[in-house]
Amino acid sequence: MTPTPTSLRQTWQQRWRDRTTASETVEDSILLRTLVQILVSVGIASVSVAAAGVTQASYFNLVAIPLGALGGYWSWKARYRSNVTVKFLIAFGMLMALGIFLAGLVGRESDTRIQLAELLIHLQVLHSFDMPRRKDLGYSIVIGLILLGVAATVSQSFTFAPLLILFLALILPVLILDYQSRLHLLALPTGTNLRATLKPKRLIWLTLLTLGLGLTIFAALPRLPGYQIRNFPLSGTIDFQGEFSGDEIFNPGYSSGSQMASELDGTNGDSSQIQGNSPTDGPGELDDTSYYGFSDRMNQNLRGTMTPQVVMRVRSQSPGFWRVLSFDYYTGQGWELSRPDEIELFQRSSVSFRTRLPAAANQVVRYNTEGREREVVQSYTVVNNLPNLIPALYQAEDLYFPTREVAIDAEGALRSPIPLSPGITYTVVSDVPYRDRTQLRAASRNYEDEIRQIYLQVPPEIRDRVRQHTEALLAQSPNPLTDPYEQALYLAQTLKQNYTIQTELPFFAEDEDLVETFLFTYEGGYPDHFSTVLTVMLRSIGIPARLVTGFGTGNFNPFTGYYVVSNTDAYAMTEVFFPGYGWFGFDPIPGHELIPPSIKDSQTFSVLRQFWNWVAGWLPSPVTGWLTGVVTWLFTLFSRLVRFFSEGLVGFLAALLALTGLFFLSWLLWKGWQSWRQHHRLRQLSPMERLYQQMLTWLATQGHPKRPSQTPLEYAQALAQTPQFTQGEQVMTIVQAYLRWRYGHLPVDTQTLQQQLRTLKKS
Repeated sequence: MTPTPTSLRQTWQQRWRDRTTASETVEDSILLRTLVQILVSVGIASVSVAAAGVTQASYFNLVAIPLGALGGYWSWKARYRSNVTVKFLIAFGMLMALGIFLAGLVGRESDTRIQLAELLIHLQVLHSFDMPRRKDLGYSIVIGLILLGVAATVSQSFTFAPLLILFLALILPVLILDYQSRLHLLALPTGTNLRATLKPKRLIWLTLLTLGLGLTIFAALPRLPGYQIRNFPLSGTIDFQGEFSGDEIFNPGYSSGSQMASELDGTNGDSSQIQGNSPTDGPGELDDTSYYGFSDRMNQNLRGTMTPQVVMRVRSQSPGFWRVLSFDYYTGQGWELSRPDEIELFQRSSVSFRTRLPAAANQVVRYNTEGREREVVQSYTVVNNLPNLIPALYQAEDLYFPTREVAIDAEGALRSPIPLSPGITYTVVSDVPYRDRTQLRAASRNYEDEIRQIYLQVPPEIRDRVRQHTEALLAQSPNPLTDPYEQALYLAQTLKQNYTIQTELPFFAEDEDLVETFLFTYEGGYPDHFSTVLTVMLRSIGIPARLVTGFGTGNFNPFTGYYVVSNTDAYAMTEVFFPGYGWFGFDPIPGHELIPPSIKDSQTFSVLRQFWNWVAGWLPSPVTGWLTGVVTWLFTLFSRLVRFFSEGLVGFLAALLALTGLFFLSWLLWKGWQSWRQHHRLRQLSPMERLYQQMLTWLATQGHPKRPSQTPLEYAQALAQTPQFTQGEQVMTIVQAYLRWRYGHLPVDTQTLQQQLRTLKKS
């Protein structure tokens, strides 16, 4: 009879259910458990033998073999129990093993591969005490395979070969038995031996075939040198046709000629097709799409506004100011680069997209020798045309860019051979310094001669007047300001409060100075003029400063994880130099944050603190004062705990141990509550009902629960027919007495039945 499609489907569904159930059922096969234990022991021995020439303590790992065997025996005896207490003890042991591993890793006691293998051995010994299910044995098989692989990479002699062959001879019958067990085909009656079940002749042929194929593949594999791959989002390689010197910046918003721009954009020298109308000197109009601060000259005598458009999307580990260019020379109506020829070129390898930016290339700007730094990875995707300047967080260390060459100027700005066109994707890895106000306030004022010559430049015509005005503003502070950091903060805040943005600002005359006109004539100006004024004011009192242009953070999209940056997010701000710590920005533009976005240490419970401040505003003062004291104490306690747990290896392990202990205590309390409830419920029952329920509870813990659909008699009969259960007589006696009492209302001898229950539990 041909099976119908429905019957075939039902058959396959039943087989799938059987296989799923098989992975969760308890494994009773002693042969499979024994072979798995021997397999893991071979893996442990292979690591000890292979690492004998590397570490003196390698043979000490052999102690794990008898310990693992003891754990395997315990696991088999307790395979039908929940073993929750043992699981918590195993968790504690694993945390201790992790601590030993990390301590050895920090101390560099031996090869990292050996330390990892020893950690795995410790975990396997602990794991061996709780392997009731078939898939737990599968985990042990994988651990044995990993140990063998580690031994293969560490071994320096042929002594590893016999263990490899022994492992191969064991893994084949183990896999066969495991497969038979998953299909419920593993039925080994008492007295059945390995020869009758696994057919040694077939096993020998499989072993030889596997060994032969392995040797063939081993001989055919190419031997390549090891290397590290770090994958970041990056466009395909762009080949630049021509000679790249890095000394030319192309900004399509300016009307100055650019041979490079003509070559790259295919205009055959007609730069008017691709360049804007903004002049590099004198009055003029702003280009409506390109920011005027991205060029070798920044003309601040331009007027107008830009039309908003998205220029790039940034995925970054931390928000920040996407820095583009820095200016060091003030012209009176703008800025320019005083060292345009000090350019260093970098050419990456043909097999790697990584361009390393060494400290020597940035020696003028890299002075962070005392402050802390944090690595921040940023990936940029260009949406609209940008100049051939590469935005990045200060200070860039590694660059993954599509072109084979990049350049860096004396101020640390990155330059590309080509303008950034839509679709270009690149990644920057920066070491961003932390902004520690206490450290920066204590920074030295002993500036090097090179710093003084470059970053204290002020036109002689305005120097005295600007210095006097700056000192007069500082004298208005209620507290004396002696360090450059507080002086910069105060001056930036003073500009924000006492000067306004002038949207209808007239053009400067040829003999007018931007800073002088801003301070004494119009008492304000364009947004970027505020940063220029702050930079010159700081220079006038002997504080090195420069003007930096770039993009603000932009709008964060929580659904995509990207910062969406527009051309209108571009602006200029002031950077101040602090010996030993480097450059830090100050933003005097009204409407902007005084301190630009920067990395910070995590603030514990900051959101909860803000919520409490909101709630406290609605409460009466006495209640608020009392609750504030309690909440402050709780915050202080939690903050100290979090600070301790986050301090190094000891704190991390203490946090894990505390968390594990908290869960263990919670479990004990929950089990105690359940036990009390069960005891309280049983006390409300009659003696016979209580005895019957106690029996059902004990049998359920032994792996023989009663299904709701079973009657008491059906349940007792099912237990009597179970081969592994040999106490059916006691169960049947109690069940029959319960039925006589429950349905026949006959008296029962509860004392005799209690003795039967005790006998059942003892057996």
